[in-house]
Amino acid sequence: MRPNTLAEAIARIQSGVAWDVALAEFVDTFDLARTTEARYETIEEEPALTNDCRLDALAGAIAEYLAKQRKLGRVPAWASGPKRNLDTPWFTATNASDAMREYLTFSSPAEFASRNIFTEERPLRRARGHLNPAGRGTS
Repeated sequence: MRPNTLAEAIARIQSGVAWDVALAEFVDTFDLARTTEARYETIEEEPALTNDCRLDALAGAIAEYLAKQRKLGRVPAWASGPKRNLDTPWFTATNASDAMREYLTFSSPAEFASRNIFTEERPLRRARGHLNPAGRGTS
């Protein structure tokens, strides 16, 4: 079942769902929202802090990034809380070489880099196929 909010996605991760699965499902929910207000509602509720500093910071980065990239007009206040930042850098690429770390340092969106999270240039992009609104192929 796809989470309706970022808070639900983080709760699903806490219950054992893989990060990439829960966050991808949330991004789909966000992208399928029909209005700017409906999109904002998916990030408005603060996700519970998890005691995983990376996940807590990532939630803040995702909320701010989506709000700014999709021009929602505001970012939830919770996203800039002190627990939404990392003390040490996190390079999201597994076993990143020095060259990859340098690339990620300069390519990471500000919403991530400001929290000490270094990731790809377009971190929440999703592959899209030829699907109609019901999610079925058009052929």
